[in-house]
Amino acid sequence: MLRILIVDDEVIERKALTKIINNSLKDVRVIGEAPNGRKAIEMAAEHRPDIIFMDIKMPGVDGVQAVKEIRKMDPGIRFIMVSAFNTFEYAKEVMQQGVKEYILKPSSKQDILEAVERVSSEILEERKVIEEQQSLRENLERAVSIAQKEWVSSLLVNSVQDITFEEWGQLLGVEITSGYIMLLSMQPTGHAELFASDKQNWYRWLKEIQKVVGKNEEMMIGPLTDSQVPVLFLCKKTAEKINFKTSAQAIIERLHSLFQKESFPAELRIGVGLPYNQAHELNQSYHEAVLALKQLLKTPNRKYIIGVKQGSSPESVESGVLEVEKKLLEAVRQGDVNQVLYIFDTFVAKHADNKNVKTALVKKSFEELFILISRMLHDLGISYERTPAIDESEDSRVIFEKGKAHLLSVVHQVQVWRNNHAKGMLHKAKEYIEKYFADSITLESVAEFVELSPYYLSKLFKDRFGMTFIDYLTEIRIQHAKTAIVDPGKSLKEICYSVGYKDPNYFSRVFKKQTGLSPSEFRKATVSL
Repeated sequence: MLRILIVDDEVIERKALTKIINNSLKDVRVIGEAPNGRKAIEMAAEHRPDIIFMDIKMPGVDGVQAVKEIRKMDPGIRFIMVSAFNTFEYAKEVMQQGVKEYILKPSSKQDILEAVERVSSEILEERKVIEEQQSLRENLERAVSIAQKEWVSSLLVNSVQDITFEEWGQLLGVEITSGYIMLLSMQPTGHAELFASDKQNWYRWLKEIQKVVGKNEEMMIGPLTDSQVPVLFLCKKTAEKINFKTSAQAIIERLHSLFQKESFPAELRIGVGLPYNQAHELNQSYHEAVLALKQLLKTPNRKYIIGVKQGSSPESVESGVLEVEKKLLEAVRQGDVNQVLYIFDTFVAKHADNKNVKTALVKKSFEELFILISRMLHDLGISYERTPAIDESEDSRVIFEKGKAHLLSVVHQVQVWRNNHAKGMLHKAKEYIEKYFADSITLESVAEFVELSPYYLSKLFKDRFGMTFIDYLTEIRIQHAKTAIVDPGKSLKEICYSVGYKDPNYFSRVFKKQTGLSPSEFRKATVSL
């Protein structure tokens, strides 16, 4: 409903305009009348009308002066000038203020309504453009946020990556030369427990501050698991790796400074991994951050610990263990018990090959593996909290057997989930898409509906149906478009909007890519049959 203010020093003119507009137009309403320019300025400030009918010649502050003052306050208000004086100077002065409508007294009902309809159409069209631009911005920001979160997620579980630092640099418009992981943990103060709402508020806060934390880094926030969030920092300059500790310390101080301004019932603790020059090496940085945070939580009165490079000391497990972990996690995710047993034997062998490995380090290696498995299960939506208790006094063989038993139990849970829950969730997702395909649905909104992470919903779609979420949504939309096109009573533009597209040109390109014909060509071919 558009709101109109009538400004005229003649009562009869005001009442006549109000009656004509309110009785003739459905989507506009006169919300007030002002007898002079000064009162018009006051009422415009109070009511913020969309359109003002403004008489030019009035005692005191005239219409031209009032327009100037109101436009300073709100440039979006549109004016329809009304005057008994058909002079060029008046018209010229108000046109300089951006006023396009100018009608003469006495005005016919038709002139008045046509002027209102022209201005109303202009306002509504402008609002539509603004809403579409805002929607595009929000969708882009959401898409980038999802892409970043899922990229970080896949790094943590060693998934194969098909995007490099160079490609991310092209997307971000900067040169990315290295990256590292910080693992942020929210630790409750005293004996209090953190509520789910506290963690979600903290996670939202992290997203809000990510643009103001680092000057020389791009900050990508991973998923929230329990009370921990992995954050990937992509460094923009080669020198950043050389000055890594100074840069990381500055970021940590900034994070703590911002954190203390909030009222979270917790402390912020941070484990930091080392920087690496290749994207596929970032998993090592995450391992270092996990171990650093674990050590930090045992150390009172410290804000952060920077990890050490794995393999830099004689007691470290050989780097080949990381590659085996990668394969093991993927086999667990697939629920492949035979592959899990085979790879686990390799995992054990990698530890056994290193004669310097002590029981404490075997224990640490297993704990790290269990953390990665727990995070993966959380992303899948599988509730499985049991983790075997490992005592450093136990023999390595006992630890290996406990680890094996835990893995087999997890694989069983994954198999049950994949055979039942995942199948049901995918069916639920497909039903949701088929019901709301005409709306602005996204992978994230569907994932939220079925209570899966967007990353794993996307992977499940690909695994089960051999197509991506976008491919499936496009297929549904084009199927409905093909059905609608057969009806010659519907315009192609109308069909475009009815199946979920906002740009007819883009719809036409997608339709032709799917069918080999443009919408108009398809209509000719089908209607002529």
